[in-house]
Amino acid sequence: MRIATWNVNSVTARLPRLLSWLGTAQPDVVCLQELKCATEAFPAEVAQAGYEVAAYGTGRWNGVAILSRVGLADVRRGLDGEPAFDGASEPRAIGATCGGVRLWSVYVPNGREPSHPHYAYKLRWLEALRATVAAEAAADRPFAVLGDFNIAPADDDVWDITLFDGMTHVTEAERAALAALREAGLSDVVPRALKYDTPYTYWDYRQLAFPKNNGMRIDLVYGSAKFTGAVSDAYVDREARKGKGTSDHAPVVVDLTV
Repeated sequence: MRIATWNVNSVTARLPRLLSWLGTAQPDVVCLQELKCATEAFPAEVAQAGYEVAAYGTGRWNGVAILSRVGLADVRRGLDGEPAFDGASEPRAIGATCGGVRLWSVYVPNGREPSHPHYAYKLRWLEALRATVAAEAAADRPFAVLGDFNIAPADDDVWDITLFDGMTHVTEAERAALAALREAGLSDVVPRALKYDTPYTYWDYRQLAFPKNNGMRIDLVYGSAKFTGAVSDAYVDREARKGKGTSDHAPVVVDLTV
C-alpha cells in the first residue's frame, strides 16, 4: 500500500497538479490538508480519477480530506474534546479506515507567535489530538496520523535554527506535544530526501527558499508499531514542489506491506 500526505494549499488552485501527481505517483491513500474549500465543493474530478473522498471543510481556510482507492470506512470528523478558536470550530482533522489501516489527516494550527492566542489554541488542539490518538492507537491494527503538524521535531529539521529564536514551530512546548504522541505509542516515520541530505517538506514561496533549500520538515507521519513495522520506504516527493502553480509543501510518501 502506498500512503501519502500533502498540504496542497488550496485543492481548487492545485487541482491540475494534484490530478497529475495522482496519475504519476499512484498512491492508494492520500491525506490532504489546507483544502480551502467547503466539503460540498471538493472537486469531483478526484472521484472521477478513481478515489473515494472523505472531506471536511468550511470554505476559505483550513480543511482536510482523505482520498482512497482501497476502501473508505468509519469516517470521523473532528477530535475528542477539540477546542475552538474565536468561538468557532475549525476543520483540521479527519479519520478513516482504508484497506485495514486506520488513518488521520491533520492540519495542526500554525500558532502564529508564542504570545498570540493562536499559540495557546495550538497547544490545546495538540492535547485533543493526543487524547484521540491514545484511544485510536489502542486498537489492534496499523494506525497513523499524517499531516502538516506545523512543528519541526528537531533543530536539524529547519535550515537554520538560529533564525527561529522566539518563534513558533520549534518551541519546547510544541515539541513536548510531539513527545506526548510518541508516548501514546507512535513513532516518527522519517522520510528520505530525493535531493540534498535533509528531508524538508516545506519551503516558503519567498526569497528563493526552494532553490536554496531553505526548508523545514513539518509534514510528518506518526505511526503505531504495526504501521511502522510494515514500512518499506518513505520519501519526500520534492519533484512535486517544482515549477509554477505548486503548493509550498511537498508530499511525503510511505510504502508499506499490510
